[in-house]
Amino acid sequence: MPRSTFPRDRFDDLADGDGRVGAHRAERPRSRGWLIFLWATLATIVLVIVGIFGVLVASGRISTASDPEPTPTVSETTPPAIDTSYSVVVLNGTADEGLAGNLRDQIVALGWSGDIVQTGDSDTTDFATTTVYYRTPADEQAARGLAAAIGGAEVAQSDFLQPTDDPNTSDDESAEKRLVVVIGLDRASEPTP
Repeated sequence: MPRSTFPRDRFDDLADGDGRVGAHRAERPRSRGWLIFLWATLATIVLVIVGIFGVLVASGRISTASDPEPTPTVSETTPPAIDTSYSVVVLNGTADEGLAGNLRDQIVALGWSGDIVQTGDSDTTDFATTTVYYRTPADEQAARGLAAAIGGAEVAQSDFLQPTDDPNTSDDESAEKRLVVVIGLDRASEPTP
């Protein structure tokens, strides 16, 4: 090999046997590979959990905002009142005789005029519960008042037996305010053996 033509300097005159010369590197510890694997596994698990959570939030299955508490609404309901301006039809929906007449007398005692409270028999004799029927939502409070006054009757909206307009007269009979009470088996007397 050719000799270098560079001038000699102090590095050319090193003593032999003074030990190592140059860079010294420490030995690799054995546990370092497991530590890197552990951190990589932990990072993967965290990223998977964050990804699943993100997908659930994006799809709307999880809401991060707190749901607003519903504010209680105070509904002012008017108590049912007895309105004697309504005509009342009382029908006996049981096989017991005289129930419609007895209830008519009770309704007249509550303040209705005897000529606007009519009685009759229902087409069926197995009507389950006593019910007061009204036609429009404006009539509901009057129906509830009558139901409370006669005690324990249900209230339902229906056009059942409501007045219709007779085209042969000048009056509009359909404007008449009417409540229909059908007496049910809940007011029938117990059968005797």
